Amino acid sequence: MLEELKAKVCKANLDLVKHGLVLFTWGNVSGIDREKGLVVIKPSGVSYDSMKPEDMVVVDLETGKVVEGDLNPSSDTPTHLVIYRHFLKVGGVVHTHSTYATAWAQAGKDIPNIGTTHADYFHDAIPCTDDMTEDMMAQYEYNTGVVIIDKFKKDGINPVHTPGVLVKNHGPFTWGKDPDEAVYHAVVAEQVARMAFISFSVNPQTTMNPLLIEKHFSRKHGPNAYYGQRKKK
Repeated sequence: MLEELKAKVCKANLDLVKHGLVLFTWGNVSGIDREKGLVVIKPSGVSYDSMKPEDMVVVDLETGKVVEGDLNPSSDTPTHLVIYRHFLKVGGVVHTHSTYATAWAQAGKDIPNIGTTHADYFHDAIPCTDDMTEDMMAQYEYNTGVVIIDKFKKDGINPVHTPGVLVKNHGPFTWGKDPDEAVYHAVVAEQVARMAFISFSVNPQTTMNPLLIEKHFSRKHGPNAYYGQRKKK
């Protein structure tokens, strides 16, 4: 079942290692088949060194129940499912504990948009969620997803234009149209987190002209985007 998606999700998980975003088993990638309402996700606590496509676990989008697989799905599965249910254009989700992005999350701070690299991929600051209430902690992983959705709704952030978030005291989640793009955004988020940390160390008053933000984001993602190569007619 979903053999092609399993292979993509497995590769995307291994790419986290290739890009230096995970230690041990600290991360996970999932992908969704929206027509079937099924999500493929990394198994919980399985070493990247031995992970294979057939180890991937298939779960039902609505119930979270395992549909196929002999291993337990990632403990973060409920968070992934909440993101898929609310951000309907998302096709892949990544969670890591990458150093700099996690440091901003632990500090409880948004990663501000202060450079063109950030603006090329994230229109707004990469937001940090609010604190989770004590009552929410009883269903911690599910409510991790809830605080993500709540943050985007409260601040009017477009999850397509800003494909990532920091969960306060926890770490980053990113997403994209498929697992590969979600990993790409995870790599970019870690890099801009690192650059922002260094920038504020040099100049704590660092800012960026909003017009420059719009220019850089629009040249890649706007209606008249011109970055990269166009297909010849």
